[in-house]
Amino acid sequence: MSKLSQKNKIELDIEYKAAFDKISKLKKAVASDIMLKFYAYYKQANFGNKFSFNSGLDVRSAFKFNAWMQLNGMSAEKAKRKYIKLAKEY
Repeated sequence: MSKLSQKNKIELDIEYKAAFDKISKLKKAVASDIMLKFYAYYKQANFGNKFSFNSGLDVRSAFKFNAWMQLNGMSAEKAKRKYIKLAKEY
């Protein structure tokens, strides 16, 4: 993937924030598998491969961590695009 121009990066960040805000304000319940995707794309977009897991034996946290780890190596830009695409579908 080629580097984004500064203008395109800003536009992507604005679109990503709008998608995040939209999903954050949803009133209806979202299926668990979809929420895991949102979580994983969010974590990858914002933290990359800097995985951290310190929630003990909490099964829910383990699922979230696993979903994020599956995106290992994905660029922040691609994760933001995937998040935006999923938000538009939802």
